[in-house]
Amino acid sequence: MNQEISVDKILQDLEKHIQRHSYGQSPQELYEPISYIMSLGGKRIRPLLTLMAYSLYKSDYQNIMNPASAVEVFHNFTLMHDDIMDDAPLRRGKATVHEKWNANTAILSGDVMLVKAYDMLLDIEPGKFWESIRLFNQTAAEVCEGQQHDMNFESQNSVTEEAYIDMIRQKTAVLLGFSLQFGAILADASIEDAQKLYDFGVNIGIGFQLKDDLLDVYADKDKFGKQVGGDIISNKKTFLLIKANELAEGDAKMKLEYWLEAKTFNKEEKVAAVTAIYDSLGIKSLTEAKMKAYFDKGFEQYAALEVPNKKIYISLLQLTQDLVHREK
Repeated sequence: MNQEISVDKILQDLEKHIQRHSYGQSPQELYEPISYIMSLGGKRIRPLLTLMAYSLYKSDYQNIMNPASAVEVFHNFTLMHDDIMDDAPLRRGKATVHEKWNANTAILSGDVMLVKAYDMLLDIEPGKFWESIRLFNQTAAEVCEGQQHDMNFESQNSVTEEAYIDMIRQKTAVLLGFSLQFGAILADASIEDAQKLYDFGVNIGIGFQLKDDLLDVYADKDKFGKQVGGDIISNKKTFLLIKANELAEGDAKMKLEYWLEAKTFNKEEKVAAVTAIYDSLGIKSLTEAKMKAYFDKGFEQYAALEVPNKKIYISLLQLTQDLVHREK
């Protein structure tokens, strides 16, 4: 049975489960936006990680489809609210919920999504329920804390590297870590293995966000799928900008400050100028080194696992490595 499990099969079963699930019917204006955002797709990475972590130890992953899907419902709840805060017009190439309906509907539908995520978690076995809920709540709070820190950074003149790394740990990485830990807990893995999987997910998650920062500036425009240099245009405090602010001196410092303070500018000119400053300071290499350090640490933690299903172990490793080496 174990040898028949594959990433593709798990993902197909997961997508069918998510699309079949009913979140509610009436009032239609409350529930239709939930079905809409859940139908927009995405990679389903978080629930997939839960199901794969479970499958490292047990073969009956179909029995935890509801709890695993709860992680995706929670993730999309955060996206729905993030889109309102960012006034984002598009999500996965389609109109965001607040654009298609309105902000009040998006807020309320997002609220009920969180309730529905807890409904799906009710399927957890009684002996694992309270620990799972405690960890889920801890993770959910950290995701919100990370979002608040990120918003705070917008009005702060200076952000330290340490503060930035902690922000992306909370906003992005802890949910990846929890997703893996959750699957291990549901599969009766040891506390030690569950913790190693959590740490693996967190370190890989930090590396993923650093890679996103890097791709936003240095990606191949034809492969990236969105505007290259968007973070530069908006003065977003990424790892690259934080390091540039820290290292720039003399003429480079003056030029960087000019572009950060400019209110009107040609977007392409600004992207080119700030990228040139990054190049002169070796920011790309510094980011790649920091990113690699987190990826290496995560894969070391993963290598320390001893699990029954070696095929899934290799598949999960390959999945994360493919994400590490993505170009968009």
